[in-house]
Amino acid sequence: MLEARVKQASVLKKLLDAIKELVTDGNLDCTDEGIALQAMDNSHVALVSLKLVHDQFESYRCDRNMPLGVNLTSLTKILKCAKDNDVVTLKATDDADTLGMVFESPKEDRVGEYEMKLMDIDQEHLGIPDTQYDATITMSSAEFQRICRDLSALGESVKIEASKEGVRFSSEGEVGNGSVLLKQTAGRDGASDEPGVSIILEKQVSLTFSLKYLSNFAKSAPLATEVSLNMSNDVPLLVQFDFEQGTLQFFLAPKISDE
Repeated sequence: MLEARVKQASVLKKLLDAIKELVTDGNLDCTDEGIALQAMDNSHVALVSLKLVHDQFESYRCDRNMPLGVNLTSLTKILKCAKDNDVVTLKATDDADTLGMVFESPKEDRVGEYEMKLMDIDQEHLGIPDTQYDATITMSSAEFQRICRDLSALGESVKIEASKEGVRFSSEGEVGNGSVLLKQTAGRDGASDEPGVSIILEKQVSLTFSLKYLSNFAKSAPLATEVSLNMSNDVPLLVQFDFEQGTLQFFLAPKISDE
């Protein structure tokens, strides 16, 4: 059986907000190591990979490997019944056809109990190759979200160029064009709480991506203060958010230029 206690419902809500528009249904793969979810979006352009590690749960028990097929829209609706600071317990018996959720309010004697029907999802597990990336950019997740939002007003694509100068995000469309250059910073600025920009560059990289997808990935900003963009020419971009409970990764294939 599975029994996993999450300290705050807000963590699960933020995760679902980040992935529900990309993935409709997915298997929560529960093992003794934790809970993982891996799924392609409907157009097979992006891959989502989530890992929640067992020792970051308030308590965690999983007797055997269990894939729990869930509809993420339904899960989001049920989690809306929990307050942000509620303790959430996820429960499933062996061969269960429902996922049980218990919401306990720490400051009041209130316990909500819900059950969600599980689905049979036939999903192949994709092996993600370990890639040595040519450029790794670590920056404020709020700044990443801001850039995606600003450039979305101009065009549908963003060109990301990493060089010794820094990292440049540029977009052009019918309205006009614009670019944002972020230079490497020595570290945190005393006047700002936002993390600085760090660039590890093996060689110069220039790739173009769909802004719609990047804007969706950027919805994960509330989970982590920093995001890392890992790039190599002609290889999918890896956008990674590391947060207290685990890791959320998005892989996105670059756009092929028409030239």
